[in-house]
Amino acid sequence: MDSLYRLKTYLRRHRWLLATGFLAIVLSNAFEVLVPLIIREAVDGLQEDANMQQFFTYGAMVIGVTALSGLFSFFTRQTIIVASRKMEFELRNDFYAHLQKLSDSFYNNTTTGDLMAHTTNDINQVRNFLGPGIMYSTSTFIGFVIILGIMLSINWTLTLLALLPLPLISLIVFYIGGIVHKKTIRIQEQFSNITSRAQENLSGIRVIKAFTREQYEIDQFNDLGKEYYRRNMGLIRVQSFTRPVLYLLVGISLIIVLWYGGFSVIDGRMTLGDVTAMMIYLGMLIWPMIAFGWVFNIIQRAAASMGRLNKIFDTQPEIVDGPETDYSIKELRGHITFKNVTFTYPGANDPVLMNINLDIPAGKTAGVIGFTGSGKSTLVSLIPRLRDITIGDILIDGCPIKRIPISILRSHIGYVPQETFLFSESIRENIAFGKDGTEKHLVERVSDIAHLSGDVEDFPRKYDTIIGERGITLSGGQKQRASLARALARDPRILILDDAFSAVDTYTEESILSRLRDEIRERTTILISHRISTVKQADDIIVLDNGAIVERGTHEELVERDGIYAGLHQKQLLEKELEEM
Repeated sequence: MDSLYRLKTYLRRHRWLLATGFLAIVLSNAFEVLVPLIIREAVDGLQEDANMQQFFTYGAMVIGVTALSGLFSFFTRQTIIVASRKMEFELRNDFYAHLQKLSDSFYNNTTTGDLMAHTTNDINQVRNFLGPGIMYSTSTFIGFVIILGIMLSINWTLTLLALLPLPLISLIVFYIGGIVHKKTIRIQEQFSNITSRAQENLSGIRVIKAFTREQYEIDQFNDLGKEYYRRNMGLIRVQSFTRPVLYLLVGISLIIVLWYGGFSVIDGRMTLGDVTAMMIYLGMLIWPMIAFGWVFNIIQRAAASMGRLNKIFDTQPEIVDGPETDYSIKELRGHITFKNVTFTYPGANDPVLMNINLDIPAGKTAGVIGFTGSGKSTLVSLIPRLRDITIGDILIDGCPIKRIPISILRSHIGYVPQETFLFSESIRENIAFGKDGTEKHLVERVSDIAHLSGDVEDFPRKYDTIIGERGITLSGGQKQRASLARALARDPRILILDDAFSAVDTYTEESILSRLRDEIRERTTILISHRISTVKQADDIIVLDNGAIVERGTHEELVERDGIYAGLHQKQLLEKELEEM
């Protein structure tokens, strides 16, 4: 139950709405328990003097107090249930906001389907506790206390005899609650497995079709569904045992009332109205007893779900502003300096980058080239602090990047990652994603620089064309050019292009680069590529091999040096000649 302690913040925030709901519960129960008392008076009164006037009077009184009880019951739902929906809204938003802050390493070890299960099923279970759980537990407790007090005032001996079987209910519910808690956790875990499998299959549906694995995936999903069904049936079997036992125990109490109450009426110790009222009150206790077990199950489910949510809430982002952060920094020029930088991935034995020393003046263009796995993408991911360096320091404008607020640092960087990602929105919204209120002419201008505007004009709705999930309706080259346009639309001081032209042909690449030259003249630009043609015009070219800088210079200098760069240059020239032939 400790997992539910985090909810106290939300409960405190809506305490006045909940307090109003509690008052409505008290009044609803107060009017409801008057009904048996009126019926008691009616039974005793009509025995002495039965007439239509009395009959209608008692009937009107029953209708009146029942209506008032129903009215306050309505107010109960309008307060407590509404408060639970508000808390659900806030919890889901807080959970989503926390996910936005977590570092890359968290997402490397957590599936999307699992997170979707948290944001839907788990939060819904918590909401059931905050709404029906609180409402029914409070109503049950208040109703039980009031009814018990009235029953004791009528005949305390009969009341105690009638309540003898009821303590067994607490023991049964306590025992079953532990089983329910364990089974609920297993059900939630399997639900996460199902959502993860579904999300991966729908995202990779084209691969599944290409390899004709539809039936295999159907069978795998069916197996997951069967296991989910089996675990739910196990929980249902446990829960189905609870209600019959509760009815049995309450039934025993009714028999005791009939037996003892009947003899008391015969002996003149009780009236027929008293026994009738006791029977009705005992019947009214049936729902509280059942609700007690039901609410306990809700609490167990909520505790299991909140425990899963707490694991993520308790996960702290690895990269955050620290005590050394200088919030007076608002602008960056873009002078980048690497000082003895070494980086090792968590859990890895060997560093990916070793002793990197690099200086890129503001407004200059640096090219980074090297074999696959040489550390090119890792190098540039350190600049916006997508990862933090292990040893050494990175400075921008002479200031260590850990002193620069993360929001300021990243707002000055336009980053085109190696794996492009587009949202299932319009082309215009994707290009304008990184900047609020991007004007139409800016979207069109950066699209023209990225050599995308010609393709967009052929689309039926131009820039308002919806491109589908992950930009599926666009080719690989169009995705990269849209991603480049998105980065340019931010007007960044630092522009990082991580193999941003790998999916376009050399003619299109040359066209884009020629248009970019004027655009990047005032920006610090880092070009990563496996093509010599992409980086040869850079002011400085860095060659990485096995995580270290092995060559550095201009295109002409590196060709003359006859090293790795020159070898790549000769190989690509030969490939180009063969293509032309």
